[in-house]
Amino acid sequence: MTSASPGGRPPGTSRDRGESIPPDPSGTLAARLRLVARGDADAFDAVYDLLAPSVFGIVRRVVRDPAQSEEVTQEVLLEVWRNAARFDPERGSATAWVMTLAHRRAIDRVRSVQKESERERRTAAADVPFDEVAEAVESSLERERVRRCLRSLTELQRESVTLAYYGGYTYGQVASLLGVPAGTIKTRMRDALVRLRDCLGVVS
Repeated sequence: MTSASPGGRPPGTSRDRGESIPPDPSGTLAARLRLVARGDADAFDAVYDLLAPSVFGIVRRVVRDPAQSEEVTQEVLLEVWRNAARFDPERGSATAWVMTLAHRRAIDRVRSVQKESERERRTAAADVPFDEVAEAVESSLERERVRRCLRSLTELQRESVTLAYYGGYTYGQVASLLGVPAGTIKTRMRDALVRLRDCLGVVS
């Protein structure tokens, strides 16, 4: 891709961030999108300059964080470059199409951040050594050793740990999925994590 790539410059190149898009009664934006769909980098430059500030403004209102808002803005404009051919003028204006993409991407980012935050809170609240095992697994270059340690667990232990840590499920949800009492799952997971910690050589 040429220098017109949306990853190559910040979202407010030609206008202040958040500035509203000027009206486009002549359909110039739609015409430029048709050129972008054919790979016209100059047309994309023009679309970028026109839309980037407003895309950033919409994203910022949803995401809040400035750095993440810039990332999402770049993702939106990259999507415009790649999928301009999907724009259908009979279903709405070019501006509305791009702003819909921006809002959808912003919502997706917020949901992703929330899920990650919830997963971290569940891990921190657990009374078994999730953090110790996680650090050993993530930092270890000996992946085969990790797999060997996992194979040393019973099937119930391995399934429970996998669902709870990698799947983000609670004890109750794991118990329901496996059809086992919650107390049994909690005991098996504690034993499994202790065994993993010892197998991986994690120092308490």
